[in-house]
Amino acid sequence: MVCGRNVAIANQVPQISEFPKYEGSASYLQPVAQVTPEKTPASTEEPDIELTVIDKLLNEPVYSPFRREGTVKDSTRPVYVITGEEMEAQGARTVREALKFLPGILPDGTVGTEVNALSGQFIRGSNSAQVLILLDGRPINDLGSGGFDLSEFTTNIVERVEVLPGGGSTLYGSDAIGGVINIITRRPTEKVTTQAGVTLGAYGLNQQTINNSGKIGDIGWVVGYNRTQAENNYPFSIPEANFKGTRENNDVLYNNFNVKLEADLGKRNTLTLSTLYLGKDQGVPGGVPISEPLFGQGYFNSLTPSDRKYTDQVLTDLTWNSKLGGGDDSLLTARVYADFLNTRYDSRNSSQARYDNGQTSYGLQTQHSWKFAHNQTLVYGFDYRNVSATNSTFDFSSNTKTITYDDSISQGALFARYEINFTPSFTANLGLRQDFSSLTNGSFTSPSVGAKFALTDSTTLRANYIKNFRAPNLFSLYANGGSYVGNPNLRPEKGDSYDIGIDQKLGDFGLLRFTYFNNTISDLIAYNFAVPVATYENIGKIRTTGIEAVLNLQLAKNIYAFVSYTANDPRILKSTNSAEVDKELRFAGADSLNVGLSYETSQGLYAGILMHSLGAYPINNTNTEFLSGYTTFDFKMRVSLSNTLVLTGSLDNIFNQRYQLFPGYPDGGRVFQVGLSSTF
Repeated sequence: MVCGRNVAIANQVPQISEFPKYEGSASYLQPVAQVTPEKTPASTEEPDIELTVIDKLLNEPVYSPFRREGTVKDSTRPVYVITGEEMEAQGARTVREALKFLPGILPDGTVGTEVNALSGQFIRGSNSAQVLILLDGRPINDLGSGGFDLSEFTTNIVERVEVLPGGGSTLYGSDAIGGVINIITRRPTEKVTTQAGVTLGAYGLNQQTINNSGKIGDIGWVVGYNRTQAENNYPFSIPEANFKGTRENNDVLYNNFNVKLEADLGKRNTLTLSTLYLGKDQGVPGGVPISEPLFGQGYFNSLTPSDRKYTDQVLTDLTWNSKLGGGDDSLLTARVYADFLNTRYDSRNSSQARYDNGQTSYGLQTQHSWKFAHNQTLVYGFDYRNVSATNSTFDFSSNTKTITYDDSISQGALFARYEINFTPSFTANLGLRQDFSSLTNGSFTSPSVGAKFALTDSTTLRANYIKNFRAPNLFSLYANGGSYVGNPNLRPEKGDSYDIGIDQKLGDFGLLRFTYFNNTISDLIAYNFAVPVATYENIGKIRTTGIEAVLNLQLAKNIYAFVSYTANDPRILKSTNSAEVDKELRFAGADSLNVGLSYETSQGLYAGILMHSLGAYPINNTNTEFLSGYTTFDFKMRVSLSNTLVLTGSLDNIFNQRYQLFPGYPDGGRVFQVGLSSTF
C-alpha cells in the first residue's frame, strides 16, 4: 500500500517479496517455489518492464476473501495488502507496525508506539477481540482472553499481510465479527538463498535477522531467526499530571525462530510442516496517574518500574495439498495444527503477584476448492478446533495459588462458498457456514452474499452482506476472581456487515477504491458494574457507519503517491447504561488519514515521505473524555549498494509530535533506525 510497485526483470536485488506466495494459485495451483533472480552486473542492466500501478494493485494475490488463492480484482469485497518488500521499505519490525498505513483499520496501539507495544486493531467499530487473526489461513486467536497480540510477530517471517474489513464468519467462524487479518509466511525459494541483516536505532534498538531458504530435489525449506532488543527509555511528559520524566522498565528482548519444510510427493501432492517459536521478555512500565477527572480513564494508572511480562508461543501445523481431477481445476487441502500460548505477568509493585495464562489449541481443517465448470467455483470443507486454557494467580505475600479458570471450548463447522461468473462483467457468490460448539449458546449459522459488476472497462461496482458472530471467551464465561466473575449464560455477539463500493480506474495512472459500510454488532459482551455482583453480560448494540477510500497514483516515471482515508461513526444503540445510548463507542471512532509520496526504481532505490493522521476520539462511552488527534510524518529509504547489499533507514515522527494513545501512556517521540542486509 506504500510502495509504487513498479516491476523489473532479473537485474533487481532480491527482496523479501520475492519469496513465493501462499499455497495454491488463482487456477487452483500446486505450490511452486520462486526462482531467486540472477545477479547481473550494473553495466549490463536491462531496461525496466513496468506494470501500471493499477495492474499491480488489482493483480495482488490474496487468500482471505475466498479461502483459496485469488487476486484483489477477483474479490467482491475490499481487501488491503502490504507485502514483505513494503515492510522492508517502511522499516516495520512487527506485523503491528506493518498495519500502520493500511486503510480500513485503526492499528494504533493503546499503550505506546515502541516495538513491543501491545497491538490494538479496530475495524468498523469492532475491538481487537472481535478481529480474527489467521496464520496462513488458519485461526490463532486466544480463546482464553480474546484476540492475539500482533506485536509478537516480527516481519522477517512474513510474505504479506491481508486485511479484510467487515467480518468473515462464513469462511472462518467465530471472532471474525469486525474483520480478518491474515498473515502469510514465507515459502521456500528454488535456489539456496541466505538473507542476513542488522538494524540499529534510537533508544537501544538492536536487531539481527538471518533466514536461509532453498530447495534440493523434492525438499524445500525456510529456516530463520530474529533477535530484537531495545531499551525504549525515552523522555516524555504528561501535562495533565504535571509530570516529566524518562520511560523506565520499558525494555524488550525478542527471540523468534521459524522453520518450514516442504516436500513434493510426486507432481500432484505437497506436504508442508511449519513451526514458529515467538518468545518475548519485556518490562511493563505502566502509566502516569491522572487525578482529573475523578475516576477518569487515567485515574487508576500507576507506574510499575519492576513489572515484567514473558510470552512463549509455539505455532505448528502440517498441511497436505493434493491436485485432483485434471490437475488445474481441483485442489484438496488437509491441515492439522497445534498451538501453545503462554503468558506470565510478574507484578512486583502494589499487588506482589504472578499471573499465568496458558492455552493449548488443537485443530483440523479440510477443504476442497473445485472449479467444476469454466465459470463456476465451489469451496467447501470442515473445520474443528479445541482450545483448553488456564488462568491462575500466585500471591507472593500469602504464598497461595488461585485458579481463575481452567476449561475448554470445542468448535466444529461445515462451510461452503459458491461463485459464478454469469458474464465476464458480472460475478456473484453465496456462502453458508454452520458452526457447532461445546458452549450452550455457541452454535451459529453464518450466510453471506456478494456481487460485482463491471459497468465499463474502468468502473466496477461491488456489494456484500455477511452475517458474523463471536463466541464468548473462557475468561468472560468462567473467571472467578476478587473483582471479576464470569457468566456461563452469555450469548454470542452477532454481527451484520454490509458494504457497497466502486473501483474506478483513472486512465492508466491511478486507481480509486471507495467503500461505504454499515456494521452492526448486537448482544455486545461487556463488564457490567451495575448489577449486585459485577460480571460480564450481553449489554449492548453498536452500529458503525463509515467509508474507506484509497487512491493510488503513478505521477511520473518512478514517482508514486497514495492517499487513504477511513471514517468511522460507531454509535451505541442499546446499553444497560442509558447515558451511553446514542453516544460514540470509545476508541473505535477515530478517523484515519494516510498520505505517501515516494520515488522508486527497479534497482532497489526507494525514498518516501509518509503521513499518518488520527482524529480526536472519545475514551469513554459517555463521551465526557477525549484524546486529541495527532499527525506524524515519517521518512523512509532503501538503497541497493550492490547486487547483494541493501541499506535501509527511517526517521519516524520527524517533527517530534508528542501525544497519548491512552491517558497517561506516552508515545516514543522522534526515533530513527538504520539497517544493512545482505542476500547471497
